[in-house]
Amino acid sequence: MIATAPAAPAVGDGPKTDGAVSLTGVTKSFGDFTAVKDLELEVASGEFLSMLGPSGSGKTTVLRMIAGFEDATSGSIRLSGVDVTRTPPHARPVNTVFQDYALFPHLTIAENVGYGLRVRGEGRTSRTARVTQSLEQVRLDHVADRLPHQLSGGQRQRIALARALILRPQVLLLDEPLGALDKQLREQMQIELKQIQREVGITFIFVTHDQEEALTLSDRVAVFNNGRIEQIGTAREVYEYPQTEFVARFLGLSNLIGGDLAEDLTGDRSTMSIRPERIRLIDREDAPEDGEVSLAGTIREVVYTGPATRYLVSTGAGADIIAERPNAHDPSARAALGRGDHVRVAWTPGHAARLPG
Repeated sequence: MIATAPAAPAVGDGPKTDGAVSLTGVTKSFGDFTAVKDLELEVASGEFLSMLGPSGSGKTTVLRMIAGFEDATSGSIRLSGVDVTRTPPHARPVNTVFQDYALFPHLTIAENVGYGLRVRGEGRTSRTARVTQSLEQVRLDHVADRLPHQLSGGQRQRIALARALILRPQVLLLDEPLGALDKQLREQMQIELKQIQREVGITFIFVTHDQEEALTLSDRVAVFNNGRIEQIGTAREVYEYPQTEFVARFLGLSNLIGGDLAEDLTGDRSTMSIRPERIRLIDREDAPEDGEVSLAGTIREVVYTGPATRYLVSTGAGADIIAERPNAHDPSARAALGRGDHVRVAWTPGHAARLPG
């Protein structure tokens, strides 16, 4: 029997959009360079959407057009059904948090958070109550009288978030706000940011080039490349069922097998993507399990990553396959396999995603 990889499930099992943000045919050109090309995007009310992609892929330009900091060359931008394509930034119901938090160093935390309300002319009593509430939302009401330099990086990030949320925008735009934090603090802030978004119920649009960050935070992820969205879907959809080779390679590690080798293994020349954690390593002389496909090879490199060990296997078929095994509970235990060992890589066709076209 010929084993085949399953088709990807229908994309769109995530939140249904009611048009909190709608971009139709949006293009942005800078002279002869087109940064964003005929973009279509719908974001639901209360959704956490991440725009993920490498530098220069157009994601930040899209964020700036939604905010009004850049004008669209063509197309339309609507917020809750209202066309804001030519509306100036200050008149749009959005707020933006940047990587540089830009807190006023001479103002207390409470004064920083309430600054926007003061500019709007809101009374002191009302302003004080809303500042207290906003600081409580980010769990920093105890630092209201401090100055920004007395806070940690993570605390300053949350203050910038409170300052943006206090104005009650329909949409909060976040331009890589965690990029300046170290890895441990960034991972902690990812969890806190998602919790805050759920509590306030505001639509968040988050720009990042960090794949793990996008998968951790988002209801949906839009993967950008060359000014277009290559794929949009839930974190599980874009990771497990990439629709293009770019998405498969950009979102973590992936083994791509196509052409003659794919046809020999599955009877289909279409390119398939298999994640390293789906690959089993067995002795070369052992037979794979029923229904599995396999290739014989030799381990060329072993990389210890902490939670797992990664193996690069060169196969006689001319393909290099990356396999990953979780490490043993005993930290003193050595890896059972090493460079030069002869092995067989095996996987279940159901764990391979076939790339359309």
